[in-house]
Formats: sequence, C-alpha cells, structure tokens
Amino acid sequence: MKNKKALCYVALLALMVWCIKGFWSNNTVKVKPLELDQSQQEFQQQVNRDDLLRKEHEISTLKVEMARLKMESSKCGLESKFSPEIPKIYAITPTHYRAVQKAELTRLSHTLMLVPNLHWVVVEDAESKTDLVTKLLAKTGMSYSHLNAATPKSWKPKAKEPRWVKPRGVLQRNTALQWLRDNVSPNEDGVIYFVDDDNSYSLEVFEEMRYLKGVGVWPVGLVGGLMVERPKINAEGKVTGWLTVWSPNRPFAIDMAGFAINLKLFHSKPNGKFSFESEKGYQESELLKHFVGSLNELEVKADNCTKVFVWHTRTEQANLAQEIKLRKENKPRSDIGIEV
Repeated sequence: MKNKKALCYVALLALMVWCIKGFWSNNTVKVKPLELDQSQQEFQQQVNRDDLLRKEHEISTLKVEMARLKMESSKCGLESKFSPEIPKIYAITPTHYRAVQKAELTRLSHTLMLVPNLHWVVVEDAESKTDLVTKLLAKTGMSYSHLNAATPKSWKPKAKEPRWVKPRGVLQRNTALQWLRDNVSPNEDGVIYFVDDDNSYSLEVFEEMRYLKGVGVWPVGLVGGLMVERPKINAEGKVTGWLTVWSPNRPFAIDMAGFAINLKLFHSKPNGKFSFESEKGYQESELLKHFVGSLNELEVKADNCTKVFVWHTRTEQANLAQEIKLRKENKPRSDIGIEV
C-alpha cells in the first residue's frame, strides 16, 4: 500500500512538471494594432493582461500543489528532484537560536520548497545540531544539508552592544562554502545564494539567478534605512555604482540578498570566503572581490534592476514579559512539553 501511494505521488509530480512546462504553449491570440481603433486595442490589451494573470495564478497553484506532494513523498522515503536538467540553486542559510527561530525557518521553507531544483544548506550557530532544526528540515521534503559551526563568544556582541557591531553569520557562511567545495562537483551547473532566515523572497528572484554565468545583482527592498538599495545602471545596462546612503563608496555596496554567484566561478576561486577582519558593512565586498574584477563584469538582473524581488525584513522581537514573570515566581514555563 505504501509503495502504491509513493508511485501515485511520483506520477502526480511528473504530471505537475509537465503541466508547468507546457502551460505557455497556448499563446494568446495577437491582433494587429492597425486593424483596431484605440478603444479596441485597450480592450484587447486588458484581455491579454487578464489572461496572463490567470495563467500565472494557475501556475502558482500548481507549484503549491507540487510542494505539498513533495512533502508527502518524503514521508514515503522518496526524495523528489524537480527538473534535474536545470541549474541547481544552493541556498545558504545561517541560523541561530531565538524565540522566533522555528517560525522564521518554517516561513522560509514554505518559500524555498516552491523553487525547483534547490538544495538548502542550513548552518546552525551551535556546538551541535539541535532537534528543532533537525526535525523541521526533515519535514520539508526538500533536498538539504544540515551543518553547524559555533561562533566564539569573543566574536559575538556583548549584551548592550548593537547587533551590527560584530559581523554575524561569518563562520556559518564560510562553513557552508567549504561544504560546497568538498561535496559539490566543480563541473556542476548551479548558483550560490545567501538566504537569511528573516528575509522575504519572491519566487522570481530564484529564476532571475538560475542561469548566471558569473555574479548577478539586483535591488533589495527595506534595507540600509531606505525603501530600496540597488545598483546604478547606465544606458548600456552596466553597473556604474550603487544607489545607497550608507558608505556608498564600498567596492560592492550591496546587501547579502542582492547577489548570487555561479557555482563554477566559485570553484575556480578557492580563496573566496568571508573574513572576521573586514570592516563593518564590508562582508559582501570581502567575498565578491575574489570573483569580480570590475563592476562591468556584474550581470544585471530584475529587469535592469528596476524590480524588487527580495526584502530585508526582520521579525519583531517576541514579547516574553509574562514568561519572565513566570520564571521569577518559580512557576513552570509555558512551553514545557511543546516545541514552539
């Protein structure tokens, strides 16, 4: 019975992939503009827009169903691999324990499981892998690697210091990069992207990066005290600088969510990694200097960097005042026997 269910899920997955690939074959009927007056043209354009939105909605629905089937197939001991012929995205996520960790990783996983051919590399800032993250990853049905690397106390900000005073996630990202060098073939087609667990991602950003030949860049919303930070693009479609307020003269004044690196290029530069010695805000520049000789080499994505597909959001710190009160009164915690 279990095998029958597994075969059903595999068949359904194949059907879903076929549907998405073939969905655009029914092209919208095109009408020559000269044959219509202005009102008719506007009507036809609206019909075309409505038809496009309908197709996009149906494709999104299929992707959600594929993600659900992916989770179900994992329960049968099957690992689904969508569209293996397309380049794989290696999404690197450093994470650390806090009250909202499970909530944020759950939200992020529900985005990533909709992305075809993605491998999630999650690195805990911990002495050992936690049960919370271990169980969460196992339930996703995704292709993933679970690592851990504890940041030394001397590299962490003190209790009253702002969170940005020391670089965060450096050791975890470097651990993931070393894992890629040790475990992924230098001949494989793919890209590397740093996916923080508190950011918000549109599915478009992953398709923008998938076929990069070098390093690609795009805007990031709600970062650096601005609505958006983005590269400056000239008439030739090349990067000439950075639209940012804080330290705009950095070699690469870009957020961690605003670039991705081709996997073969990464393998060709064995010294490319982050550094604890970098100045504040220079981690991106520290890494990218190994892969990019000049701004002209950057691949401009997101419609000439005019669209935002990723946002540097941050979950509000959980209000646990009553939890603290329980502790002071020597009463049991509210989460005894339950994982939150």
